[in-house]
Amino acid sequence: MPKFRKKPVVIEAVQFTGTGESCTEITEFLGGSHSGNQRWNSTTNTGGVILTLEGEMAFAPGDWIIKGVQGEFYPCKSDIFAATYEAVADERTQGCGPECSEMHTETGRCEIARNR
Repeated sequence: MPKFRKKPVVIEAVQFTGTGESCTEITEFLGGSHSGNQRWNSTTNTGGVILTLEGEMAFAPGDWIIKGVQGEFYPCKSDIFAATYEAVADERTQGCGPECSEMHTETGRCEIARNR
């Protein structure tokens, strides 16, 4: 049987923690309060519903909200997120080593990493 590997794609994601700050962060991430992308379950911050390409999907504290490659949004359980994604280094310091410190050019790129 043929096997396939998931292509490496960089995504944006925010974790919903159930706090008021998290609700604000999720709302802004989804495009603001009038975007129509989300509906909160209650004022107790127990979760909400996101309009996805597949329809409405619920999310709860601990879940990640992911912005996909076509600008779509969808929730992802924390354990699935951890198994699927890893943090990406800041592009400005990509390839930097411990000797780099603050040796970045005006463009934000590391001269040491660039010259390797």
